[in-house]
Amino acid sequence: MNNHHDTLAVNTLRTLAMDAVEKAQSGHMGLPLGAAPMAYILWKNHLNIHPSQPEWFDRDRFILSAGHGSMLQYGLLHLSGFDVSIDDLKAFRDMESKTPGHPEYKHTEGVEVTTGPLGQGLSMAVGTAMAERKLEDLLNDDELTVSDHYTYVICGDGDLMEGVSHEALSLAGHLKLDKLIVLYDSNHTSLDESIDASFSDDIRKKFEAIHWDYSRVEDGNDLEAIDQAITRAKASSGPSLIEVNTVIGYSLPDIAGTSDAHSDPVGEANIRKAKEALGWTYDTPFYVPDSVYETFKESQKRVMEKIERWTKTTEQLKSRDTKRYSLLEQVSEARKPLDVSDLLPEFTETDKKISTRVASAEVLNAISEAVPELIGGAADLSGSTKAVIKQTHAITRDDFSGRNIYFGVREFGMAAIANGLALSRLLPFVSTYFTFSDYMKPAMRLSALMRLPVIYLFTHDSIAVGKDGPTHQPVEQLAALRSMPNMQVIRPADGNETAGAWQAALNAVDKPTTLVLGRQDTKTLSIAPEKARQGTAKGGYLVKEAKEPSGILIATGSEVELALKAEAALAEEGIQLNVVSLPSFDLFEAQSEEYKQTVLPKHLTRRLSIEMASAFGWKTYVGDHGSSLSVDHFGYSGDP
Repeated sequence: MNNHHDTLAVNTLRTLAMDAVEKAQSGHMGLPLGAAPMAYILWKNHLNIHPSQPEWFDRDRFILSAGHGSMLQYGLLHLSGFDVSIDDLKAFRDMESKTPGHPEYKHTEGVEVTTGPLGQGLSMAVGTAMAERKLEDLLNDDELTVSDHYTYVICGDGDLMEGVSHEALSLAGHLKLDKLIVLYDSNHTSLDESIDASFSDDIRKKFEAIHWDYSRVEDGNDLEAIDQAITRAKASSGPSLIEVNTVIGYSLPDIAGTSDAHSDPVGEANIRKAKEALGWTYDTPFYVPDSVYETFKESQKRVMEKIERWTKTTEQLKSRDTKRYSLLEQVSEARKPLDVSDLLPEFTETDKKISTRVASAEVLNAISEAVPELIGGAADLSGSTKAVIKQTHAITRDDFSGRNIYFGVREFGMAAIANGLALSRLLPFVSTYFTFSDYMKPAMRLSALMRLPVIYLFTHDSIAVGKDGPTHQPVEQLAALRSMPNMQVIRPADGNETAGAWQAALNAVDKPTTLVLGRQDTKTLSIAPEKARQGTAKGGYLVKEAKEPSGILIATGSEVELALKAEAALAEEGIQLNVVSLPSFDLFEAQSEEYKQTVLPKHLTRRLSIEMASAFGWKTYVGDHGSSLSVDHFGYSGDP
């Protein structure tokens, strides 16, 4: 293969990366220089995407898990005709440019996933591949194929070192995700040193052991061998890894193949020498020969033909099966708020105690039929977290018709996979004990950064888990997640607040939601269910209002019941207090000042917050004259 046109296109990708990093005086040209051939042949011969329809439903997904090599992706997008201009490439790493240091979802057209934290791109790719299989089940039949796309990944050594990739790749092999193909840029170096200093895994044995198809391309510049390897991978019955032997910083004088080529500019003189080594005869920086644009246009004819066939298929679906077509529309478009208020169960037995984890399960099952794209499970704790849709079964490698997922003991992988599911317009929920949110936080941060409506269900929310001991008793987790930008955090007090919390999660189309739920049973608040739901939607409200209050008790979760008991006891002594439930700081802060004053009036400065967690963050609501009843130390093993 390696004809003149192909070689010129590959070297154009390389020189664009050199010029951009040199102009920005920062960045990573090492990966683009080595991986350009595999990326080029993937985009030219296999990847089904088109700039005229960048969000086409059945497009293939390309994920640059090694996101530090972002200039490779920006170069590909530019040459393919996406909304990334030469001027955008020249603005690489500039403030507010379309070409930031690492790829960002919804920031640059054609970028499917925010990557950079190594391992997570790979793991989200497992989620998009799982979603494709699920969408096959939802939308395809024996005659009409609506979902039929691949997820392609370029990863590096660092991705495969990160623990989260092991979690996700193991599950991908177990589920036989045959439309997941990973191109491994095996360049034998990391940032510090040759990988011999820290990494000696037998990649072939490792991937074959977890049920992946493995192949190797000895020469990373051999386009025909790369093409053949991808073609073979597409015929595999499970996920595939293609190890491509490359030279990091290919063509850079003196440092090619070493860790010094990983990042940073190398100077104009070395750039000139590198271009000479490639046979590049153009002196102008950021130069693209017209023939290279034409080469990329030729490849898009293949994609447009597939889009046209797919469009005819969907027109047939519309006339044959309106229910499935309606679901296709639902998962094709940007998510909209889902009003399930008519389906929410009402909890009215105020003397009956029920935990919010059990209430959450009732809500989940009450709404599941109306939200067919709702899918999820737990990290081997569904029996404890109650995060199970009872009307269906679990997904298996041979049957994706279920909606429950057994993620296994893979908390970080589970959260990253959920991001991939959400990127494919499914609505994922994931669950585990609240203290183990620490394992998941990097993926949760990407949920918030990408504005994905993932629903996190965390149970065992306080020291009330007792005999499980301090390892399982969350203390600082609430404060940590409340501090995360764009993360909606709700800790409901009873079943009706839990129902309101679920409705808030379904309304949150551009942010993830964390529901912090209790194992311990609590009484249903003696207020109308609708008031509790509406109060939860506003983040805080008056549960009990005194005639002449002298202060306020503010609580969340199971501690609202404790606050009400304290209020009653103090009332007998002539001390009148308001009781406020404040399940969500961020929802409360979104309300008008007028509303917030009705809940927390300024003149009532005697305030006590009650929460079985760190007091960090409560100063905002208790003020200088208030105090917090909190847990600011690790717990103990025993009955609470």
